[in-house]
Amino acid sequence: MDSNDSLNWSHKLHLLTSFKHVDNLLSDVEAILFSSSSKSPFPRYRPDLLPVQIKVVQDYIALIRAQMIQVLKSQGISPPGPRVGTNHAIRVNLEFADIAFDECRPAAMRGYGDVPESLIPEISGLVEEMRSLVKKLSRYLTQDLQQDFARRLEKLEGTRDEIGLLKVLERIVNERGLVELRSALSVILDKFETKNFQIAVFGRVSSGKSSLLNYILEKNVLPVGVNPITAIPTRIVHGAEPKLMVSFLDTQPESLQISRLPEFVSEQHNTGNAKHVTRIIVELPSRRLQEGVVFVDTPGLGSLVTSGAAETMAYLPQCDLGVVLVDAGSTLTQEDLSTVQSLYEAVIPAFVLLSKSDLLSAEDRGRSTEYIASHISSQLGLNIPVFPVSTKAEYSFLLDTWFEGEIQPLCERHQEMARRSLRRKTGGLRDAVEAALKVRLETINKGPKREKDHFKTAELHLRKAVGKFEEVNSWSLRAGDEIRSLGWTGLSRAAGEIAEALSKGTMKTGEPQEVTSRCLAGIATEAATQIFRRMHELARDLSYALTAAAGALEVKDAPREEDLASVVKEMPRLDSGGVEVSIQRDFLSFLGKALMSRRIEQKLRRQVGASVDKAFERYGRMMQLWTQRTLAELHRQFDAHADSYRSLIERMTGSPKAGPEDMDAIRRDIAALTDFRAAEALGVAELQK
Repeated sequence: MDSNDSLNWSHKLHLLTSFKHVDNLLSDVEAILFSSSSKSPFPRYRPDLLPVQIKVVQDYIALIRAQMIQVLKSQGISPPGPRVGTNHAIRVNLEFADIAFDECRPAAMRGYGDVPESLIPEISGLVEEMRSLVKKLSRYLTQDLQQDFARRLEKLEGTRDEIGLLKVLERIVNERGLVELRSALSVILDKFETKNFQIAVFGRVSSGKSSLLNYILEKNVLPVGVNPITAIPTRIVHGAEPKLMVSFLDTQPESLQISRLPEFVSEQHNTGNAKHVTRIIVELPSRRLQEGVVFVDTPGLGSLVTSGAAETMAYLPQCDLGVVLVDAGSTLTQEDLSTVQSLYEAVIPAFVLLSKSDLLSAEDRGRSTEYIASHISSQLGLNIPVFPVSTKAEYSFLLDTWFEGEIQPLCERHQEMARRSLRRKTGGLRDAVEAALKVRLETINKGPKREKDHFKTAELHLRKAVGKFEEVNSWSLRAGDEIRSLGWTGLSRAAGEIAEALSKGTMKTGEPQEVTSRCLAGIATEAATQIFRRMHELARDLSYALTAAAGALEVKDAPREEDLASVVKEMPRLDSGGVEVSIQRDFLSFLGKALMSRRIEQKLRRQVGASVDKAFERYGRMMQLWTQRTLAELHRQFDAHADSYRSLIERMTGSPKAGPEDMDAIRRDIAALTDFRAAEALGVAELQK
C-alpha cells in the first residue's frame, strides 16, 4: 500500500519512463552533434555549430542527465541497469541490415516494377557484395570474442622475443583500421598461448588421410570409409588414457568414448555439421605422439560436404606443417596445387605424399614422384619433397621410412619447430601490415584521383559476376529437386525399351534388368550433365570477369579459365543399389506395344519403385550438396582475386583525408617495422656464426 505522502507505483513508472525517453532524445542530440565527423555517405544534418557551441550543448546535456538522476533518487527510484549486451544489439542491427540488402534483390523489387533484364546481374551482385560484408562483421561478433589482444600480449610478456613486434603490430592494426589482419594476429597469439606444433594432413576425398594417421598412431581410431568422412578438423594429441572431447556451438563440451567419434566427424551421422560441433580433440597414449605435438585430420577437399571443405581452408593458417596427400590412383589436380600454394602463401612448410603407392610398381613410383615434384616446381616455382607411402603391410616400409626420417625428428624438436613456425607467421603478418601502410602512404601522397571509366568497368565486371552466384545457386537447387522425382521417368523409359524388345522377340534373359539399370543411369546422367554444364558456364563467366577487371586495372595475376574450370569436377553418380526386375519374355505379347509398355511400367514400379525413389531422392540431395560445395569453392577462388582488385580500385580512386601528422605517423610505423626486420636479420646472422 502506497502512503499518502509519496508517489504510487504508477507515478514512479511514468516518471522513470519519461526520463528514459528524454535520455534517448539526448542521445539523439549527441549523435546529431557528431554527425559532421561521421563517414556516412548519407549525412542527415548540415554542420552549422562551431566547436565552442558544441561544447556548450554537451555541458548542458551532462547537466540535464545529472539533474534527472538527482530527481529520481529524491523519489526513491533506482534507474535499472542495461539488459541488452552491445554485442547482441549490434548483431540484431546487422540482421536487419542483411534483410534490407536482401530486399533489394531484383526479384524482391518487382512490386515497384520489373527490373530491366540487363541490370539484374549488376543489382544481384551489388546485393551479394553488401550482404557478404555484413556477414563478415556478424561472423566476427559471433566468434569467441576473447580478442583483447593487448591483454593477451601482456600475459605473454617476456616469454618470446617476438612479443615486442606483436605489440607494435597489434597497435598498428587497431589504429589504422586493418580489420582484415586481425584474424592472422589472433592465430599467432593462439599459437603463442598453446605452444603446440600442429601437423595437418590435407588431401582430396578418399586420398587416404585417415588411414595414414591411423597407421602413424598405430590405432584404428579415425573412421575410414567411401562416404565423405571428417566433416570438421579432428585434432589428435597425447594423453594418458584414450578420450574424446567434443565442443559445440551452443552447449557445453562433452567428454566421450573414442568409439563415438564417427557420430561427429562423418557426413552420415553429422550431415552438414547439424550437431554444431566446433572442435574435436582425440587424446591417445600413442608412442608416436610427443607431448606438445598435434596431428590434425582435415575434411577432404572436393568433398560433397560443403562445410567440410570450408572448414579445411579456414583451419589451414593455424597449422605449422602441412602434409598434402595425392592419390596414386589419380593424378595431381589443380586442387592439390591450390592446397600447396595456400600453405606456401601462409608461410607453412609442406610435404607431398604419393598415397596408395602400392598400386604402382617401384619404377612407376619413381616416375610419379618425380613428375609431381617437377610439376609443382614448374607451376608454383616451389621445390617441395615428394615421398611415396602406403599403409598396406607389404609396402608400409615406405611410410615408416618417411615418418622416421622426416617427421620423427621434427616431433622430437617440436618446441624449436613451433618457435620457427611462429617466427615465420609473425614475419608474414609484419610484411602484410607494412605493405598495407605503404599503400596507405602512397594514396595520401598522390592525393585524390579522378574516377576513370576503366575502373568503373572493372568494378562492374566483378559485380555482375557475383550476381550470377545467386542465380546459379537457385537454379541448381531447383534442378536437384527435379532429380529426386526422375525415378519414374527412368522406369517409364525402361518399360518402353523392354516393350520394344518383346514386340520384336529379341529380348534376352536378364536384359530387362540391364535395360532398367541403364535407363535409370541415363536419365540421372542427363540431368546431372545439365547442372555440370551450368557450373562450367559460371566458371567461364567468372574467369572472364576477373580477366576483364585485371585488364582494366593493368594487373597480370588473373587466373586462367582452366584454373576455375578445374573446380567443377568429381560429380557424384547415381547408385541405384542394383535393381532386380523380372519380366517374362512372353509378357502380354499379344497386346499392342503402347499398352504393353504401360503394363510393364506398372510392374517395374511394383518391383523396384520404392528403392528407385529412394535412390533418386538420395542422388538429388547429393547433387545439391555437390553444387553447394562447388559454388563455395568457386566463390572462394573468385574472391581471392576479386577482393584484391576491389582494394586496388579503392586505392586508385580514393581521396583520403589525411594531414602531415598522419603521414608522419605512418612513416614512423613503417620505420618501426623495418627496425624489427633488421634486428631479426642480425639475430639470424649471429646464430649462423
